[in-house]
Amino acid sequence: MNSLPLQNHPFNISRRRFLKSSAAALALSTLGADALDITGKPRRVALIGAGWYGKSDLWRLVQVANVDIVGIADPDKHMLAGAVEIAQQRQKSKKAPPTFSDYRELLKEKPEIVLVGSPDHWHALHCIAALEAGADVYCQKPISVDVREGEAMLDAARKLGRVVQIGTQRKSTPHLIEAKKQIIDAGLLGKIGHVDMCCYFHMRANGNPPVEPVPDFLDYEAWTGPAPLRPYDGIPHKRWWRTFTEYGNGILGDMCVHMYDTARWMLGLGWPKRVTSQGGIFVQKEGKSNIPDTQTALFEHDAFNCTWTHRSWGQPTDPDYPWALFIHGEKGTLKASTMRADFLPLDKAAKPIHFDCVFEKEQYPEDVDEKDNELNAAPATRRHMLDFLAAIEKRGRPIADIEQGHISTASCLLGMASMHLGGRQLAYDPVKRIIPGDDAANKLLRREYRAPYRHPGAA
Repeated sequence: MNSLPLQNHPFNISRRRFLKSSAAALALSTLGADALDITGKPRRVALIGAGWYGKSDLWRLVQVANVDIVGIADPDKHMLAGAVEIAQQRQKSKKAPPTFSDYRELLKEKPEIVLVGSPDHWHALHCIAALEAGADVYCQKPISVDVREGEAMLDAARKLGRVVQIGTQRKSTPHLIEAKKQIIDAGLLGKIGHVDMCCYFHMRANGNPPVEPVPDFLDYEAWTGPAPLRPYDGIPHKRWWRTFTEYGNGILGDMCVHMYDTARWMLGLGWPKRVTSQGGIFVQKEGKSNIPDTQTALFEHDAFNCTWTHRSWGQPTDPDYPWALFIHGEKGTLKASTMRADFLPLDKAAKPIHFDCVFEKEQYPEDVDEKDNELNAAPATRRHMLDFLAAIEKRGRPIADIEQGHISTASCLLGMASMHLGGRQLAYDPVKRIIPGDDAANKLLRREYRAPYRHPGAA
């Protein structure tokens, strides 16, 4: 009997490498990026924001490309230490990348690619600084906390000729790509008349932690950056920050961006003509959270409307689809989520079609043991990274180009503005970049920055 453990047997190691290279090759072929060299000279990569999804994005890139991590920036020393430990295990060189508390010092290392995984309120400044430093950027969604930031990011990318991929990876999700192709593109829905989108996750942190001293491992001033400086009441980047409008735009600005972006991609939709939203804190009133626990939004398009509903309490309307979109056509409905998709034909004689989520646990066994890894999203993010790299090679537009990320993000931000204005209908003009005839709404397109930070958008 062979004395080597099964997982370390040479045959299994070779097979694992084969499976990985085959998966990458298949993804490249699917993305039309067959000529992309993923084994050549290492690409100089940097990460700004070493939290949950920043690290996740970096590890997915390491899995599909030969990279040299030239630096990781974060104001939390513990986050940096954790990222370095895994980087030493994951990157080919096994080197410990240098760390920085100030992202500006990191950018002096002249990375070719910068991943922006910081909280929403930092995205614009981090992305634009990376573009100006000569890097192509992979930026997490939503791209900004206000519309003017998004405009400035788009302008910078175009002016500097940089590639910017946004982390709306549903466009690279295998089962959703198949559902689009087999159901929507094939015309099985017939004429489409409405889209519903929803999120019923109990994801709204809502406690009353006491104010406490800032720990010595965290530069809280740097973490807060251009946002208002809240009294410190615990580690904000353990998802606590998302419960405050000081740093983001609630569940609409976080989760609707994904589903609305997916609907727009599947159905070829551009800017909405009008956006309306209503909501508030109706049930979960006991904690510090100031984002809505209940909200609806309406995105009006020429041929049909898209609606959004979220509740961070109670039960989902469809237990199989707690965070999802439903595309309604005259011949049936397509249900789609990150976990599955189902076509339900109106004709009883026709068969429903089911699409399963693709997992790649055998090809990438390290996915399984990775802390907090979204196993269902990992294959999509790998494909998203390959598409990003292909766009860099061709100096073209990636599938989740910043312009599309801006449209999806800004539309949701307009929904938040509408809610704050009592549900007023807002018609943003993306050419003139104003909401005609509505001074109060136009003021909400730009947040005030905390001194000494300067907003990148027009005053």
